Amino acid sequence: MKEDWSAVAEAVNARANELALKQRELAEKSGVSLAIVREIQQGRIQRRRNPRTLEALSMALDWHPQHLTAVLTGQNPPEADPTAAQVDNPVIPLLNTIIREIRGLRAQLGTLTNRLDDESRRKD
Repeated sequence: MKEDWSAVAEAVNARANELALKQRELAEKSGVSLAIVREIQQGRIQRRRNPRTLEALSMALDWHPQHLTAVLTGQNPPEADPTAAQVDNPVIPLLNTIIREIRGLRAQLGTLTNRLDDESRRKD
């Protein structure tokens, strides 16, 4: 599947302008490093990113969590949940980012555990 990082850059830039968000504000709101936000917005480095990065940026831009992933893969982005409550507390998005990161780490730990188990079985 072809990935269109320039479409992601265009979408992020247009939405950030619409919401009057500067790069630093977007980084803080999403929990994504400023360097990665810059790379994505400038479309300079087109490489696979952790799906949680695009999810966090999508949510920080008040989109559905899968919005930028859909843009990246050339699909129609899902609509944001209109019933979702707007959260004014800046800690909530950061906690959500931490939760996503913990889930990702848990998945990586599971993968490593499986590899170690496989290697152990091969030696036996």
